[in-house]
This record gives sequence, C-alpha cells and structure tokens, in this order.
Amino acid sequence: MAYNILLMGASYGSLLASKLLFGGHKIHLVCLPPEAELINAEGFRVRLPVRGRKEPVVLDSRKLPGKVTAGGAAGVNPKDYDLVGLCMQEPQYRSPGVRELLDAVAKSKVPCMSIMNMPPLPYVKRIPGLDYEALRPAYTDPTVWDSFDPAFMTLNSPDPQAIRPPEEKVNVLMVTLPTNFKVAKFDNDKHTAILRQLEKDVEAARFDTPEGKIELPVKLKVHDSIFVPLAKWAMLLAGNYRCITKDGMRTAQEAVHTDIETSRSVYNFVNDLCVKLGANPNDLVPFEKYAAAAQSLVRPASAARALNNGVPNIERADKLVQLIAKQKGLSHPVIDATVALVDSRLEANRKKQA
Repeated sequence: MAYNILLMGASYGSLLASKLLFGGHKIHLVCLPPEAELINAEGFRVRLPVRGRKEPVVLDSRKLPGKVTAGGAAGVNPKDYDLVGLCMQEPQYRSPGVRELLDAVAKSKVPCMSIMNMPPLPYVKRIPGLDYEALRPAYTDPTVWDSFDPAFMTLNSPDPQAIRPPEEKVNVLMVTLPTNFKVAKFDNDKHTAILRQLEKDVEAARFDTPEGKIELPVKLKVHDSIFVPLAKWAMLLAGNYRCITKDGMRTAQEAVHTDIETSRSVYNFVNDLCVKLGANPNDLVPFEKYAAAAQSLVRPASAARALNNGVPNIERADKLVQLIAKQKGLSHPVIDATVALVDSRLEANRKKQA
C-alpha cells in the first residue's frame, strides 16, 4: 500500500524520503521557497556510500518509484496524510508558518514521527515517572508542543549522518555515516503498522547499477521499546556537544578521541541514566561501537557549526539530559560544564543580534 507522507524539513528529510520513495509512496516536503522550487523542478539527489564501492551511489528522486513534491508551510492540511515526519531542528518549529502547521498536525491526530536529535516534549511524556514541567526550559519554545497527545508521537533516532555540501545546490545531500534509522513503535497498533510497512519497503529496496541490483545501507528499523531511539543521547553528549569549544569548534572525532576516558565516562553516564528510566541495556549502543564510528566523523557537529555561525538558538539535548539526570539525583561534571558553555555561547550570540 502506498502512503501519503508529509515531511517537515527538506535537508535531513531528503535522506528519509530517498529511502521511502523506493516503496512507491507520495512524499511532500515542507521547506523554504528556493528549496521547494529546485526540488519541484529537478527533484533531489542523495549521495550514499556503499561498502565495497569506490564511488557513492546517487539516488535521484525523479528515478525512484514514489513521487515527491515540495512547498511552504502555508495551505498544508495534515489530514491529507497518513504520517507526518518532523525533520527540522527543534528551534525551527516556533518560526511563523511552521508553528501553525505543527499545531494543525497535533490537532489532526495524524501519527507523527520525529527524526530530531532533540526528542519532542510529547515523546518525552511517553517515558513514565518524570516531572515534565521541569523539562520545559530545555526547549526553545515548549508551547509549540502543547496541543500534542503523546500517543500520536514517536521518535526516530537520526543516527545516519548527512550534510549538504556547501559547493552544491540545496537539493543535494551527502551521507557521511550510513547507519540505520531506529524508530520506536506508536502506542496505537494501526499507526505502528504504517511504520512496519515502511520498514519492509526500505528493506526490500534494490538499486540498479552496471553490475546488477544492489542492496543499500540506511534501513528503517522499528523497535518495540520506546527507549531505543534514546541511544542517541549518549552520542550527542559524548561527541556532538563536545565539538563546541570556548571560542570555536572541533571535529566529532577530536571531541571523542582527544580524551577517550572522559568521553567514555560521559557516554556511560548517559546510558546508565537511560537504564534508570527503564531502558534495557540491550536497547543502547556500547561505547566501543560508537567510538569506532566516531573515527570517521571528521566534521564538527551541526550544533557546533550553528553556534559558530552566530545563531541565537540550537537544540538543547545536553540540557534535557542534565535536567532528567537531576530528577534522578544524578549529575556529571563534564555535562554540567558543557551545558554552561553552550548557555554562555548562546548568550553571546543573542547579545550580538540584539
């Protein structure tokens, strides 16, 4: 069965879309006018590295079985869709037009899947035993999530890494780490069935090459545990946010490997916190596996790049983890220092903009 899928955000959304199009689904991307114009005229391209091949394969949306369209946030009716994907960064959801569309998504009761690093507040509410009000300061504008019923929200861990090459057009995406998307099931079996169908479609996808059809990396994996996507938290705290330095940034590889024992300590602290929340240790990724993957992360994380570019807000998964740990009577000095550093860098950016 072909689904109608709405993806809010065309940058990272293009990667997920490129996989879903193999199943013949119709996808509409909500994005900025220059992006929409280009995607409607030329489609989009995703460069995907494949093990054993020297050159990456190029997925051209126009040559895949499904259909993709793009446009702005105005005039979109979420009820026209079977599934909505949130593929922007958390601060963007309060921008004019996007905020109203997000609220319409919440009220439509269409199942909604986030692929943000920062789990939406309604998803966090699916984790039992937390004081959710005390977590609101971690969000740029927590009120944008107020209309959501947590039962209609799930989280898809954005483990694959991708960038838009600065020298290319905005409809080109390059995958730098081709790992899998890991999505938690919905509370509702009917909604989870959509995810399971998409999982099958992505698994079955084969790509034509001169030497024959090949299997592609970056699968969609559906998990019964709501804690599986939280495996990303330890990676963010040990790697991504530690790319941020007092007066600049460093690569994720440097952040993890310059002081491997500190990285391990932060990583294991966050994983232990997830276990205290209810995760099975098997839901999580061991540090050694992450450290090996981090060897190939030769760019600073997007949060560090954004701070360096002077933005006034970034996703604050660092602060969210700190606040959750606090509720469990726990803290880690490196995480506290990271949160304080990000706070001060954002404050400096805001002063410059004022």
